[in-house]
Amino acid sequence: MNILVLLKQTFDTEERINIVDGKVKEDGVRFVVNPYDEYAIEEAIRLKEENDAQVTVVTLGPERAEEALRTALAMGADEAILADDKALFGDEYTAAQVLAAIAKKGNYDLILGGNQAVDDGSSQVAVRLAELLGWEHISTLTKLEINGDEVVGHRDAEGDEEIVAGRLPLVVTAQQGLNDPRYPSLIGIRKAGKKPLHHVTLADLGLDSSVIAARTEVVETFLPAKKEAGKILQGELSDQVKELVGALRTVEKVIE
Repeated sequence: MNILVLLKQTFDTEERINIVDGKVKEDGVRFVVNPYDEYAIEEAIRLKEENDAQVTVVTLGPERAEEALRTALAMGADEAILADDKALFGDEYTAAQVLAAIAKKGNYDLILGGNQAVDDGSSQVAVRLAELLGWEHISTLTKLEINGDEVVGHRDAEGDEEIVAGRLPLVVTAQQGLNDPRYPSLIGIRKAGKKPLHHVTLADLGLDSSVIAARTEVVETFLPAKKEAGKILQGELSDQVKELVGALRTVEKVIE
């Protein structure tokens, strides 16, 4: 089995976000593997151990994203691909186009990714990728079973469980609960530096920058408003209801 794992390098969730001149300040910030992608990496490595599979990890991002790939290699992945050409950067549409071009160059049976990235939370890239490849897709998996080319995925369904069947080749996304990602061992960290890591460019992938250009634009980035102290309503219940409805209509403006 040949497995491709999609990962993204994101802010450490413990980091404090600062915005300067309308942009998120990255100086001095610690970056990590997107937590949801860790589940995808771990599941791929488990499949490798059970089925003698080959695991390739890929990310789209700046040069610093190599650290995230090295972490995945230290966990047990076999090789990595870094698309760090700025001509390949854009939005979710762009990312899916780039990853599809990379996927088509490999003979992959299964593509795993996290359900979402903790920085933008769009949950779009894997679904778009499956559409571009013409593959089936199962999202938010908490359990994955593969027997030959038959796949059974267990997924969250608003507090219940939904069981979905599919066939390889397939794209799946991982949710919390799928597994417990391992920590890289000292030996794994040493081996990671010797494992192949390939850099790819726009020319390498044969893509046209005008075709993969972003379809969306971030017009403003800002922090949420600071939370104010709550207010305890006083008086008769009927008066409290009237005051609450009035506040929702005139202050919070969430109802008309």
